[in-house]
Amino acid sequence: MKEPATTGDVENGGSKPLNSGGSGSSNHLLVKRVIKVTAFFVGITVLWMFLYNSATPFGFPSISQHFIGVFANEIIDPKLEIVLKNASMVDKTVIITTLNDAWAEPGSIFDLFLESFHKGNETEKLLKHLVVITLDQKAYARCIVLHPYCYQLETKGDNFTNEAFFMTPDYLHMMWRRIKFLGSVLQLGYNFVFTDADIMWFRDPFKEFYKDADFQIACDFFNGNSYDLNNMPNGGFTYVKSSMKTIWFYRFWYASKDAYPKMHDQDVLNKIKKNYLIAIMKLKIRFLSTEYFGGFCEPSKDFNKVSTMHANCCVGLDNKVIDLKILLEDWRKYMALPDKEKQQLKFSWRAPQTCRTSFERSKGRMKNGRRL
Repeated sequence: MKEPATTGDVENGGSKPLNSGGSGSSNHLLVKRVIKVTAFFVGITVLWMFLYNSATPFGFPSISQHFIGVFANEIIDPKLEIVLKNASMVDKTVIITTLNDAWAEPGSIFDLFLESFHKGNETEKLLKHLVVITLDQKAYARCIVLHPYCYQLETKGDNFTNEAFFMTPDYLHMMWRRIKFLGSVLQLGYNFVFTDADIMWFRDPFKEFYKDADFQIACDFFNGNSYDLNNMPNGGFTYVKSSMKTIWFYRFWYASKDAYPKMHDQDVLNKIKKNYLIAIMKLKIRFLSTEYFGGFCEPSKDFNKVSTMHANCCVGLDNKVIDLKILLEDWRKYMALPDKEKQQLKFSWRAPQTCRTSFERSKGRMKNGRRL
């Protein structure tokens, strides 16, 4: 269950893009609009492929680079470029999370997030590559006290300070603002791992990423086949390599929100992941196993393999904090064991506890037709 600040979880609600009722003339107009949008994206794809193939074999900038910039149509803040450059790895990879005041309060999600890097196995070194994107002034003020690489994202009058409840207008706006921003990061030439702040980092995830994928994403539920588009992705954890294909994909993803106005980014991804345009673009998508990238929806079962754990399938900030603290305590106990005992240990997470009950209650409310 995706819910406050920046999470991406299991509830997959939303309305159909077209209303089957209404007058014949209104239906006709809607059909014409869909045809126009489809034709536009087909034209963009064909043009992109032509320009991409026209690139010089010597690596000089071609018209294709200019085309991507025009398509993005967004001015990049020089301050962001400086932060990304200072935090990036040698291959121009950064780790990105987003934060608002509700999650930045002392003792809340952000503190637990940073603690997991310090307590994880070979994860503390990754903090020097972490960029925290803050959504309000209070979150930024706290971030700069705790971390060197913070950037406040201008939101043009929007107020993302408070807890944004799942599927409210503020929540939807926040999620789509995130997708647009990440597309800008790709346009600047940076690869990124995006992580929700309610994800605990226990091991270096780069060791488990697929080498040949353009876009790889964690799952609420993983069916065992990393290529299978029927997996249930979770937008709270992604690893994306910057290329013309992924820049196009993020623009396509963002533009698709207009076809599904009542859906969040994760549900729209489920709608478009089998789109023929993605196949034409030859975008390589892989889904990450919950054995290594687990969560409260489907926990990792092996402490010797887990890289990250996500407080998904959880409703309410306070509930997340309670269960993430339990998660960290379990990890500390595991890390304190001798290596031989770690290998032999049959250990299971105590969490989720409060999250499980909150999620069950929320599903009951949804069945009764009430919004969370």
